[in-house]
Amino acid sequence: MRMRKILAGAFALLVGATVLAAWPSVAERGGTRWAVDDDTRADYGVCRGTDDDCYHEWQTAFRTDGVDRVLVYSATGVSRHAHLGPRLAAGMNPALGDANVAQKAMLRWGAENDLTVDWTEDVAQLDSPAKLLRYDAVVFLSNSRDILDDAAQTTLMQYVRAGGGFVAVHNTLGAEYHWPYFQGLLGGANFYDHGPSRNGVVEKASRRDVSVAELPKRFTMKDEFYNLVPFPTGVRVLARVDPETLEGGGKGFNGHPGHPVEHPVTWCQYYDGGRSWVTSLGHEVALWQDTPGDEQARLFKSHVVNGLLSTMGKKPFCRA
Repeated sequence: MRMRKILAGAFALLVGATVLAAWPSVAERGGTRWAVDDDTRADYGVCRGTDDDCYHEWQTAFRTDGVDRVLVYSATGVSRHAHLGPRLAAGMNPALGDANVAQKAMLRWGAENDLTVDWTEDVAQLDSPAKLLRYDAVVFLSNSRDILDDAAQTTLMQYVRAGGGFVAVHNTLGAEYHWPYFQGLLGGANFYDHGPSRNGVVEKASRRDVSVAELPKRFTMKDEFYNLVPFPTGVRVLARVDPETLEGGGKGFNGHPGHPVEHPVTWCQYYDGGRSWVTSLGHEVALWQDTPGDEQARLFKSHVVNGLLSTMGKKPFCRA
């Protein structure tokens, strides 16, 4: 009996040593699947980065139903941007008024690209994975503060892990501050403050990505140009604002000095099996109105629509 115990113990030690030997060393954990051993980039416990090895091509409902479907979620907590208009009634696809310009723009742009678009501000519409897994992408539109309960958080995680597409526009960088998974989905970034809405020169940071392919190399845009704390990490920056062109400088209302060297406004990444495309642009109501002759609105529309289509997998995603 004693000899059997000794042999069993020796076998266990041998197996353990074999597993440890096969386990990657710290030096080998530099890829997207492993934590980084410093404080400059958090991995949020998931596979994330610009490598599509982090993507899951599972055969979920949105891949097999033959419909290109998008959900726009515009719920807000404390603050609410003018482009969202009045809060929407409960349920799916509630009535939209003339002031709900951003939601109506997403419907219009979706129809122009043969997408079926649903919209809601009712968190109960996100209470089970089966509901979200119908959608090729979910657009979080200028949300603020706490806009997801426990059921919706679980649903979003399951959706992303199944290969879902996540698009975040403007003030969504100021949402769900207390949920690390969501912060990671945003690229490890959060809104800290901004100065007044003013003109700045936006420049492309990618040569091939479809969300910037139709944009000039440099162009003027009026926006709030968010200062970000934490700063996005482990992502591919697609567009940035030239800090030297910001009217009045980059200092924010809450004292942030601005980003004098690198000030990203749009970026992308693979995250926990899904795709994530994030832009801080979109403050001005005029950007959502498709006014003929408004060049800024035309460029913004191209940026968002192509970012959405790439996140859905209808166009190449997150290219350098």
